[in-house]
Amino acid sequence: MTATMDITRERIAATEPVIRPHIRRTPLLQADFADFGLPAAPVTFKLEMLQHSGSFKARGAFANLLLRQVPQAGVVAASGGNHGAAVAYAAQQLGIPATIFVPDITSPAKAERIRTYGAKLVIAGSRYADALAASEARVAQTGALAVHAFDQAETLLGQGSVGLELEQDAPGIDTLLVAVGGGGLIGGIAAWYAGRARIVAVEPEQSPTLHNAFEAGAPVDAPAGGIAADSLAPRRVGELMFPVARAHVERVVLVSDDAIRHAQAALWSHLRLVAEPGGAAAFAAVLSGRYRPSAGERVAILVCGANTTAVNFD
Repeated sequence: MTATMDITRERIAATEPVIRPHIRRTPLLQADFADFGLPAAPVTFKLEMLQHSGSFKARGAFANLLLRQVPQAGVVAASGGNHGAAVAYAAQQLGIPATIFVPDITSPAKAERIRTYGAKLVIAGSRYADALAASEARVAQTGALAVHAFDQAETLLGQGSVGLELEQDAPGIDTLLVAVGGGGLIGGIAAWYAGRARIVAVEPEQSPTLHNAFEAGAPVDAPAGGIAADSLAPRRVGELMFPVARAHVERVVLVSDDAIRHAQAALWSHLRLVAEPGGAAAFAAVLSGRYRPSAGERVAILVCGANTTAVNFD
């Protein structure tokens, strides 16, 4: 594993061209907070839910499979759903066998994605921690490569490419709001910006992993519930991301499940953007008033996932 100190802007810049042939450069959408009944001000949405496999996770998945030595036994991953889908997709594209462990709270949309990409899907327990334990046992039995959802250097380096793209395409932003589960995404992005933009973490009230870690001064166990539990509710944030977050994440904002539902509905109603609960959480912070931009503040919001059956075309 790469050392924590190597989760840097330079390492992210070196990783990006390796994964670039396999990932999408996701677009930006320029809107106005007035569209949502808030005080008028421009806002930039980074549409990472348009990434392969339906979330940003494909970046870290490809970084792992391309930068690490993959044994004949293939790869194993534990996931609430999005990471598993991404690893399954990357493995399919690279011709690598994959086994994905998920808890029974994983949404049907995410489970179906994993199966569609040809990976072996194993249901293990009712929380991400249960799936992780089962995946670790499989790795010990088979010698497969474990691809951790957030506490693996290559995962953070891949996710950091979101920050690289955003800074290139929207160089003037002051603040970026990012949803947090295990912290691989915000850790990579914070390492990329390294203080050059305000990074605000957003978590569900029922899954305050980074919030509790900041209070304790280290990653600690936290509750793992709520509407976004299949994407934003690991037991604790990663050890690798925590020093980066402590150095470069300004604050953590907690949002309610109702606020997340409202944000999902507003993104669909006003912008025709589909977001799963975890994907809408960052926007929920502004829409609910938990984060209030100051006058003239240039805000960007990451919409990080869309693996949901909320929009039904039947």
